[in-house]
Amino acid sequence: MSTMEKMQVLSDMAQYDLCDKVSDFKKSQVNLPGIYHACGANGCQVPIFKTLMSNKCKNDCKYCINQSKNNFTRMELSPEELAKVFLHYYNNGYVDGLFLSSGISNNIDDTMEKTIETTRLLRKEYGYQDYIHLKIIPGASKDSIKRAMSLADRVSINIEAATKSGLDEISSTKDYNKDILKRIDWINEIKRKNPSYIKSGHTTQLIIGANDETDFEVLKRVDELYKKVNLQTSYFSPFTPIEGTDLEGHEACSNRRTAQLYHANALVNDYHFKMDEMVFDENDLLYLNEDPKILAAKEMDIFPVEINSAPYTELIRVPGIGPKSARRIMNIRKKMPFKKLSELQKLGVVIKRAEPYIKLDGNYQTALDLY
Repeated sequence: MSTMEKMQVLSDMAQYDLCDKVSDFKKSQVNLPGIYHACGANGCQVPIFKTLMSNKCKNDCKYCINQSKNNFTRMELSPEELAKVFLHYYNNGYVDGLFLSSGISNNIDDTMEKTIETTRLLRKEYGYQDYIHLKIIPGASKDSIKRAMSLADRVSINIEAATKSGLDEISSTKDYNKDILKRIDWINEIKRKNPSYIKSGHTTQLIIGANDETDFEVLKRVDELYKKVNLQTSYFSPFTPIEGTDLEGHEACSNRRTAQLYHANALVNDYHFKMDEMVFDENDLLYLNEDPKILAAKEMDIFPVEINSAPYTELIRVPGIGPKSARRIMNIRKKMPFKKLSELQKLGVVIKRAEPYIKLDGNYQTALDLY
């Protein structure tokens, strides 16, 4: 196979490894493989070159097309090949960054060396200084993790499941505590000692619906990671059955479920909601057709809150008020109290959601003053 033919296969197989809340492969206008449009912080679409270095793999993940028992053509790119292809994309303005992952082609250390060498070539030999996201392989050595972090803007290691038993349901070749959670601890430790490393932080991904784990278990795990190891964010990949895998007959996970998890995840990570403030059904699942923040608000005894005096922790629990608008409210009210809902609307507050939960100067307001 030519390099570009291998790129087509390897980039197609990288689509299940998320680096964004919505996996959105779009065909390049120049008909090149591996261009992935991630959503930037301001909502813009950022083209990223996203690929596997190899589809060879020693692991037996039951949901994955690359699982070790599958019999199909295996291939890999050398560090030099991959670096040159990426630079061709980058120098022609097709992409703005690199997301590099890999199956385990020989052994863990050898595979990590190849991904690190690719990054070293780009940084040290070719002078590339823009965005690189490297996947850390479960079980990687502490030294290789440190070297990867010294070169990349972001690293991530997929925990795949929220519990040890959950991972055991979908893979027999990984030790949840040793190969994954221990490595996440190392990432946090290395970052603490080397603040200049991975300026975009570290992330993880879970496969949702491939095992019997509940939404409560998923959110409890990521909440622990946010608090203990300064995880940047979590990505939730909805399980999709793939022909030729052990779980090809397993029911697919709905996108609605992962959308609700992202919503609840924001409450935990960005709004610092406590787990006992979240509302689940009798099976510890989020309600698919209900807003998690509104459900939580209905269970709280702090409402209605007074906009002109409520502390930040109460303001951000109001549906329709986010961290930015809560901070703006607190800054402005020091100088002049709010009198009308229209004044809040100008700050980005979603009045339709917020109105039942707030008061202005001790009084309920009506949305009629917006018109």
